[in-house]
Amino acid sequence: MQIATAWAWRLLVLGAAIYFLLKLLALFIVLVAPVLIAVLLVALVKPLTDALTAARVPRGVAALLTVLLVIAVVAGLVTVVGTQVVSGFPELQRQAQAGVDEVRRWLAGPPLHVTTNQIAGYLDQIRTSLGGGRGQVVSGALAATATAGHVLAGVFIALFSTYFFLAQGRAIWVWLLRLLPRAAHQPLDVAALRGWVTLTSFVRATIVVALTDAVGIALGAAILGVPLVVPLGVLVFLGAFVPVVGALVSGSVAVLIALVAVGPVKALIMLAVVIGVQQLESHVLQPFLLGRAVSVHPLAVILGIASGALVAGIIGALFAVPLIATGNTMVQSLAGHGDADPDDAGPLADHEPTSGPVDDAPSAPD
Repeated sequence: MQIATAWAWRLLVLGAAIYFLLKLLALFIVLVAPVLIAVLLVALVKPLTDALTAARVPRGVAALLTVLLVIAVVAGLVTVVGTQVVSGFPELQRQAQAGVDEVRRWLAGPPLHVTTNQIAGYLDQIRTSLGGGRGQVVSGALAATATAGHVLAGVFIALFSTYFFLAQGRAIWVWLLRLLPRAAHQPLDVAALRGWVTLTSFVRATIVVALTDAVGIALGAAILGVPLVVPLGVLVFLGAFVPVVGALVSGSVAVLIALVAVGPVKALIMLAVVIGVQQLESHVLQPFLLGRAVSVHPLAVILGIASGALVAGIIGALFAVPLIATGNTMVQSLAGHGDADPDDAGPLADHEPTSGPVDDAPSAPD
């Protein structure tokens, strides 16, 4: 009984500490989210910076070139998607109107026999309800303006952090370790190295899985004649970064657009395509690409996504799984259950980790 009581109060204290830490992070989500995005970007593009550095390009210049390439890719993607949406929306609107007309004819026929006047009355009620919410529309527009400002600030912070993580990542990490007791330096450094390998494996595998999902579903949509193929592909690609939930949402959007644009038969075919691609992802690609590098139970994934969404919305759901996977690896390492030494550079590192104590590594520049 005494042992159970001792464990109970320790677990309560730990749970309370984790809860308040998450709430604190949620308060500063405008700062925390861009930094976490920068870490994920570094895990993806660091090999390019390392290759440029190996070609005798100065580390700072290599990091700057990498960041500029990221900006160019994102800008090009936004341009292509925007162009596709603008050009494809009129056709989608026309097809949606045709679908509405078909529904009207079905309502007017047996067995419902809804008259045209009744349908017009329902539409007038909807317009009146929408018109009465003009004040809410104005307040929503003001909130959207403030959100746009936060997004721009977040983009700047993310790019700024990405550059310095690429250019001076190891020095920043060493500086952070120096804030802790000396006895914790070496085990925490090794745990962080292993966690970094896990995070890198997760990001790169997720990119491959997301590309496979996007290409498969976009190709199926193009064959079926569904409009907005490129925006759908981009949505599926982004949704793949939120396991389980992202695939469900993006797949549902693809099926709904197919239902509106090309009818129920092709929508069912689109549903079959979405399910087939996602089954290929979950049963072939993810086990093959991730393997033991990211060993997280599906229940932990679902609960982590739900907790992240509860604390920080979409951003929390996005970062839940990589944080759980990385934390799991680090805890196992600190508990003495880690695998062999990591075979990659350390967290945000720009050179191989030192073999001696962390204090022997160069300190961060002033």
